[in-house]
Amino acid sequence: MRRKDFIKRLGYLATALPASSFLLHGCAGLYYASFAEEEGMLRISKGEFKQIKGKKQIERDFVVIQSDSMQYPIGIFRTPKLDYTASLMQCTHRGCELNIGGGIYNCPCHGSEFDRSGGVMQGPAEENLKSFPITTDNEHIYVHVS
Repeated sequence: MRRKDFIKRLGYLATALPASSFLLHGCAGLYYASFAEEEGMLRISKGEFKQIKGKKQIERDFVVIQSDSMQYPIGIFRTPKLDYTASLMQCTHRGCELNIGGGIYNCPCHGSEFDRSGGVMQGPAEENLKSFPITTDNEHIYVHVS
């Protein structure tokens, strides 16, 4: 390998390492919730949004569910009014799997951003995310996937 190529690759590596540790750190906050599949819906306990840290209980803003029957996970956000929204984590631009961070969905491929309800905030995506109707009772959230 020529010295010039070596220095160039070393520069790429020096740039990529800090960026990759940031991305890995961002993914560490994802919580994959347990759920049950029932006829045409996914049932999640509202308790999946609770987290105990030490002696303190905090509420998660979102959880992710991954069903074997779907190619992409579903993100479920809890709103301040204790409503819930569910969106397929597949970018409508080119089909990349989305990340969740800062209260939004973002596409690692081309930079599209979507709000908690799946609405486009920034392109290149032009279509909203596929969203699912949700019903709730005192203990559960039901994501209607069919």
